[in-house]
Amino acid sequence: MYKSLSVSTVGLLLALVFNNLGVQGVQFENCGDENTIGNYSLVEVSRCNLDEPACVLKRNTNATISITFTSDEELPELKAVVHGIILGMEVPFNLPNPNGCKDSGLECPLVPDTEHKYSTTLPVLKQYPKVAVEVKWELKSGDKDVICVKIPAKIQ
Repeated sequence: MYKSLSVSTVGLLLALVFNNLGVQGVQFENCGDENTIGNYSLVEVSRCNLDEPACVLKRNTNATISITFTSDEELPELKAVVHGIILGMEVPFNLPNPNGCKDSGLECPLVPDTEHKYSTTLPVLKQYPKVAVEVKWELKSGDKDVICVKIPAKIQ
């Protein structure tokens, strides 16, 4: 009457059940709008366990953030603007180097419709409170938004 299921079938069924229950890892959110001139294809955060719901940022250490993106337009300059969103309030994070064209793996001007990889280090200061935070990372060129990504994180 009952047929036995293969191990791969059972694994697939479990994966479907857990996905439907909302059990999933870090989800990066695109916070760009219709005026955003670029798209990101990959976000990497050092020591971030993608199986967890948020990236853990340890106080008194540095986190490396890398974003692979393309732009619809040539970018003569690139600036990183970072905020932590805590209880709905945006709190600015000061970067040691907000210039996306210097010491980031990029050299401006950036050519349109070409994949670029921006990388920088974010110091997680000892005085930061241990709190869940959504990191809003924007790359801008002049008054234009190139990309915007929200990274769920926990400061520990």
